[in-house]
Amino acid sequence: MTDAFPIIDCHQHFWRLGQGNYPWLENADAPPHRYGPVAPLSRDYLPSDYRQDTAEFQIAGSVHMEAERRSDDPVGETRWLHDLAEAEGLPSAIIGQAWFDRDDIHDVLAGHAAYPLVRAVRQKPSSAPSPEQMQVGLPGSMSDPIWRAGYGLLVKYGLHYELQTRYWHLGEAAALARDFPDITIVLNHAGVPEDRSTSGLSAWRAGMVELAEQPNVKVKISGIGEAGHAWNVARQRGVVRDVIRIFGVGRCMFASNFPVDSMVGGFATIFGGFLEITKDLSDSHQRKLFHDNAAETYRL
Repeated sequence: MTDAFPIIDCHQHFWRLGQGNYPWLENADAPPHRYGPVAPLSRDYLPSDYRQDTAEFQIAGSVHMEAERRSDDPVGETRWLHDLAEAEGLPSAIIGQAWFDRDDIHDVLAGHAAYPLVRAVRQKPSSAPSPEQMQVGLPGSMSDPIWRAGYGLLVKYGLHYELQTRYWHLGEAAALARDFPDITIVLNHAGVPEDRSTSGLSAWRAGMVELAEQPNVKVKISGIGEAGHAWNVARQRGVVRDVIRIFGVGRCMFASNFPVDSMVGGFATIFGGFLEITKDLSDSHQRKLFHDNAAETYRL
């Protein structure tokens, strides 16, 4: 089954620790990830490690997502990744770090765009800690005029936007997509459906439906693990099928979020789960989800 067709893993990370570049992994007082303490991730993770984790699958390429490296040199990670790709053959494309409300946004975007493997940038916009505290126009948010001015520069540099946010900001993301129709948004981690209560899933689905109304939005089905639960088909089937139903096969892509999601399951567990959940779909639809949509989106 794993050799049925090639896979483009459109969301994974590499890092080399020991130089203070990744405070969230290297600082003794680093806060936990939403999956739990980050200690299992506090080791080098390089193409040789990734190839070992993915050995059962036919990986045709990978897209490196910025790994929250030190924000004082956003282009430094891109520079390092280009050297890594030249030496190791991975990653196949790069998503850089950028901060739209900073004074140096012009220089940062120009710096990323100068590297041929860069396709997009990510910034996690400011967000409210809960749906009840959601406000429009907060500094650094998707509705902040200063943030939006920087965001609008993506067109100039031929880049798209990778968005990670919680479901109560998906309406704000829909407004952003509507107001900037020439910029593609790729929603990361399926909108982070971590509240699996009936009301939580209902609110998440409503936000996803609103966002899917904008034709310039795509979604990565990745990073859907849960703290305290091993990744398994029974818990994830509904979320995966909801995303595909809401956005359609043509706008969805599967991705691993490795090594972060190794905290909840092995690569074979996660991608084997995606295969199991979609086994009733046609071969052409599976190819879109596992390969073709990512190849188009990231120009591979």
